[in-house]
Amino acid sequence: MTLDALIEKAHRDWMIALARVGSEAKRYGKPVVEGVLTRMVGLTLEAVGCQAPIGARCDVVNSIGDRVETEVVGFSGDSLYLMPTSEVRGLVPNARVIPTRHGSDVLVGPELLGRVIDGRGRPLDEKGPLRARNKAALQGREINPLSRTPIDEELDVGVRAINALFPIGRGQRMGLFAGSGVGKSVLLGMMTRYTEADIVVVGLIGERGREVKEFVQEILGEQGLHKAVVVAAPADSSPLMRIHGAMQATSIAEYFRDQGKNVLLLMDSLTRFAQAQREIALAIGEPPATKGYPPSVFARLPQLVERAGNGQRDSGSITAFYTVLVEGDDHADPIADAARAILDGHIVLSRQLAESGTYPAIDIEASISRLTPQITTPEHMSLTQKFRRYYSIYQQNRDLISVGAYQQGSDPEIDQAVKMQPAMVDFIRQDMNQSVSFDASRNQLIELLLRNEDQNESRAMNTPPAAGLGG
Repeated sequence: MTLDALIEKAHRDWMIALARVGSEAKRYGKPVVEGVLTRMVGLTLEAVGCQAPIGARCDVVNSIGDRVETEVVGFSGDSLYLMPTSEVRGLVPNARVIPTRHGSDVLVGPELLGRVIDGRGRPLDEKGPLRARNKAALQGREINPLSRTPIDEELDVGVRAINALFPIGRGQRMGLFAGSGVGKSVLLGMMTRYTEADIVVVGLIGERGREVKEFVQEILGEQGLHKAVVVAAPADSSPLMRIHGAMQATSIAEYFRDQGKNVLLLMDSLTRFAQAQREIALAIGEPPATKGYPPSVFARLPQLVERAGNGQRDSGSITAFYTVLVEGDDHADPIADAARAILDGHIVLSRQLAESGTYPAIDIEASISRLTPQITTPEHMSLTQKFRRYYSIYQQNRDLISVGAYQQGSDPEIDQAVKMQPAMVDFIRQDMNQSVSFDASRNQLIELLLRNEDQNESRAMNTPPAAGLGG
């Protein structure tokens, strides 16, 4: 073999070997560039030497070789700001920081029905590993608002006062505003059991850990759990896990909606979600703007809420109820005010009614459903307005009536409101184990108002005519 042939053969072999190495390198992807931990203050870790986008995961190796999972939440210059997803122990200066390859995806699918998972998607119910194979983005996907189907169908929630006075449409997003101890969880449980929905997704975000087991066993029960998915990120979870819990519950609801299902999404609570975002934002140096809440909090709220609602044509719907904790019964709280602006209505629970033994303690005057004209008949709206008018007249004159300063006959409408008050309170009151359908709620409202009108006509007929003046 000549020298030229040997050189040509060697060159060919070298090119084949290089191509083989190149294909192997493509299979393994780009090499991971590790960094080191330089600073830890409060909940925030600071790392240098590695690059990762916002939302990517990084593992920090502690002093005993275990890995602490973190997520990139910000950066400044060459430094990355990391937030741990669990409790941090054993970290030392210059600990290794390793960007991981997996992204923030959520396991979804019918295999999740009947399961209770945490903010990371890990099972909490000791029923074995999740068998779901489908994945969805944690951040969800944007839907063109002009592509959404309109909300024009009423939804039966099984609560008489809501069905009759604040009708809710399938695909509507409602807020449940309440202080502590006024029956918020009880009302939420009633709607969980009695609302007509194919799938129920519950997000227990930032609440007491004790309530998770109570909600699953006592409110949902075995029968309700079969068509439900519960995502629990209680108060002792990291702020990042509380945010992920809310977003994961929404992603699961989106998956079932895209499968053509009518989904009921219950989020308890939107306030804890906002507080978790505040903790993260303040930890990485974002300045507070409104009563300690940084601007990113008010940007996050609509990003989460707007993912619910009706989908595109031929898809299902997500009817969402978000509880909003009103601290100290202050309805001017920044989160409560922001939630009212982005939701399709709100139901307010009254501490005064709860203390008087009226459950559910729904404040008729302060509550509203913005889609009532689209989903009900003009006759139903007229009945609702008449009930609310008499209820409001009584509340406005309650103090005068209570102390006996009002004299009967001074104002016909006040007289009528006083006579109707016991029936109106009974109409609002409902046992937690009782379900009242939409049609039954409307018929009982008609019966209450017609009975009052019949009584007025009867009194008018039995009233003797006024005596004339003698000549």
